[in-house]
Amino acid sequence: MEMRNVHEKYLMADEDEETVTQDRNGSDKRARWTVEPVRGSFEVIRLRSCYGNYLTAKNERFLLGATGRKVVLSKPSPLDSSVEWEPVREGSKMMLKTRYGNFLRANGGLPPWRNSVTHDSPHSSDSFLWDVDLVEILVETASPAPAPATPPPPHRRPSSPLMSRTSSEKSEDELTESPPKPEGRVIYYHIADEEGHVEDESAVGYALTFKGNSVEQLTRALKEETSMDDVVVCTRNPLNGKLFPLRLRLPPNSGTMHVVLVPSSTS
Repeated sequence: MEMRNVHEKYLMADEDEETVTQDRNGSDKRARWTVEPVRGSFEVIRLRSCYGNYLTAKNERFLLGATGRKVVLSKPSPLDSSVEWEPVREGSKMMLKTRYGNFLRANGGLPPWRNSVTHDSPHSSDSFLWDVDLVEILVETASPAPAPATPPPPHRRPSSPLMSRTSSEKSEDELTESPPKPEGRVIYYHIADEEGHVEDESAVGYALTFKGNSVEQLTRALKEETSMDDVVVCTRNPLNGKLFPLRLRLPPNSGTMHVVLVPSSTS
């Protein structure tokens, strides 16, 4: 995703891989942030930069005598609460709250405040508000579900000496034959009602093995699987949990996906 502030500048990871700044060039890869949900929480996320390190709220003051505290890039091991943020909606915009109650702030004015980013106590200022543009959807990747074990064929007595094989020959053949590799990706899906509600989304849901590579193919496969013609394939916004139609390309590497089928009549 990309985050744009009231100064029409984007949250940016600096080339030193440590500083967080602002810049107007939203097409730069350094303006892209990957949203990672925090395991065990539906409200807290991490933001990973293009360098692989995370947006981090430090406890150190940005400037002596000022209230703002440092925001940097880091990768603590293990990952701790300093890299965790809670998205808070403000109308059509969003604020990012630290685990300590401060909010991400885009600073303006004269240097050294200009283009700096800090976290601070909330007050009535637009500098805490951000527009969020989703560029690419990150889905959870997981190992494909193991295929059910195939029972061994029943033992048959050879009908002639020519068909007889020793146990050592069988073992050698079995070692050289590789089991077939599973194809496609696993799609877990739920079905929403006319109002867009899902009865129990905490459950795993139905599963489909999908061998295609486009949203159109996935939509067609799910319609055939469910015998539902008038549905839209949706996924959840990782920031606010709302459903929106899946229109981008599917993620690479056959990663497992979780989607929701919503009736087209649903607003």
